[in-house]
Amino acid sequence: MKLIGREEEVKELNRLYNSDMPQFVAIYGRRRVGKTFLVDETFKGRITFRHAGLSPVDSGTGKNVLMSQLKNFYFSLTSQGMKKTKCPRSWLEAFFMLEQHLKAIDDGGRQLVFLDELPWMDTPRSGFITALEAFWNGWACHRDNVMLVVCGSASSWIQNRLINNHGGLYGRLTCEIKLSPFNLRECEDFYRSRGIKLSRYEITRGYMVLGGVPYYLGYIEPSLSMVQNVDRLFFSKGAPLRGEFDRLFASVFARPEEVKSIVKVLSERHAGYTRTEIARKTGITQGGGLTKMLEALIVSDFVQTYVPFGQSGRYVHYKLVDPFCLFYLRHVYNQNRPDGFWQQNQSSPSILSWQGIAFEDICLMHIDQIKKALGIYGVSSLQSSWAVRGDAEVEGTQIDLLIQRTDNVVNLCEMKFYKNDYAVDKAYDRILRNRLSLLQERLPKRVTVHMTLITTFGLVYNEYFGDFQQIVVLDDLFN
Repeated sequence: MKLIGREEEVKELNRLYNSDMPQFVAIYGRRRVGKTFLVDETFKGRITFRHAGLSPVDSGTGKNVLMSQLKNFYFSLTSQGMKKTKCPRSWLEAFFMLEQHLKAIDDGGRQLVFLDELPWMDTPRSGFITALEAFWNGWACHRDNVMLVVCGSASSWIQNRLINNHGGLYGRLTCEIKLSPFNLRECEDFYRSRGIKLSRYEITRGYMVLGGVPYYLGYIEPSLSMVQNVDRLFFSKGAPLRGEFDRLFASVFARPEEVKSIVKVLSERHAGYTRTEIARKTGITQGGGLTKMLEALIVSDFVQTYVPFGQSGRYVHYKLVDPFCLFYLRHVYNQNRPDGFWQQNQSSPSILSWQGIAFEDICLMHIDQIKKALGIYGVSSLQSSWAVRGDAEVEGTQIDLLIQRTDNVVNLCEMKFYKNDYAVDKAYDRILRNRLSLLQERLPKRVTVHMTLITTFGLVYNEYFGDFQQIVVLDDLFN
């Protein structure tokens, strides 16, 4: 199976492998994003020892968890060449066994140790971090030929326990790699590598459902349309991804039900909520770990933060951006949908409206591509949204993407997911003029506003096409 994308990550990992120094590398990212596959493909045939922690969902409770993890580690050692002995009773003993095994097989070449799902091994009161510190600080960091690569889907654990460690592992990492979901172009490359023929329009519709998570893309059947695939994955009998939402959080977060409650609240409003609003709606107080949960969702690419236009940094908003979660909570969660639901309702107002909102989120994930298309990739900018409440005198409006540039230009972006060229009519022309007027009132006179349309195929040249100074199309998002 071909490795798609990840060129920079592969280059960096090989550079570290070929160095003549000890290396300690942490790779993290949301579950199903392809961390293990990256390591397997990059170091195919070069891994000296590998081990994966047991999922906390399946490994029992209490003392049994620690013993199950240790027994599993021992089995990995013996299956990969270590002579059988007694199963270790602690992580200190387990890492000592690993040290002795590496010494015994050392031929002077690079010894690559790959520990996958590392956070799962750190069970309560297990002493795992202490043992890892002893292994690295006491032995491995003094061996020029040792390279330790660790992975974890619990990204906040990697951040807090390794990257930002204040104890014995402080500053010990030599490299950290965050693996994010594919962008649209990488999804296209993935489908092509599998012989799956889809137009960019259909790939984008699939992105609205599955995001850029390689594991989910792997479920796509080449013989079916994207719409048929969505039905098979979510709305058919035994649909393989119907239970994925619960699995996703149960296996990664220490308090999955509370984290899911935050995600569900955030799915209710496209603009997101402030921390105070989230606390009020979920009942999770600041002292109840809300901050840590939000940070965990951010580092795992489920949530993004932004400050609405015209407001101070005190009004940070948290916005759910993971396409899979947004789709699932809108169309699958607590819904009793019939077989074939997705095919039968493609033209319904609710799904068409949802597609428009989902396209806006895709645009926000592809800001770099949009800036390149606008010729401003090298210009520093800040992205935000803006909403104005209407009253008896002023008509309200909402702008989902403002690109505020340091060259005294603001791109007011309108995003339209349409199956043909988009046509501005008289009513929409009036809305655009109102938005432009309201925005200009709140900007310094030196700032110019460029009305920018981001759409699928293009703009119909009618009497209103001049409303937009710049147009970005779907092909630009794939570049």
